[in-house]
Amino acid sequence: MDRARRKALLQAYKLAFPPMGIYAVRNLRSGRLLIGQSANTTGALNRHRTQLRLGMHRIAQLQSDWRELGEEAFAFEVLQLQEERAEATFDYAAEREAWLDAWRERVPPEDAYL
Repeated sequence: MDRARRKALLQAYKLAFPPMGIYAVRNLRSGRLLIGQSANTTGALNRHRTQLRLGMHRIAQLQSDWRELGEEAFAFEVLQLQEERAEATFDYAAEREAWLDAWRERVPPEDAYL
């Protein structure tokens, strides 16, 4: 790839709207969920996957289930993505927090990793 093309792709990447929204780590066997929000869902899901693989996840029950069932028993999903708004002062974080509350209300406490 030539230098000009690489520079153009890098600039486009830096200017792109990040994948912000709500994500889940789903135990496919039990149906239990970890639901979270992030300004970068791709990065958040990668972080959870890496922590689980390294045996260092902060949620002990999720880590235990991962050890017992294996990686193939889990799905990493984006549940809802935010769209870029024209208003420069739009509060994306507040919208994600409201969405997170709504998603968590849908999941019974016994089915959630907390």
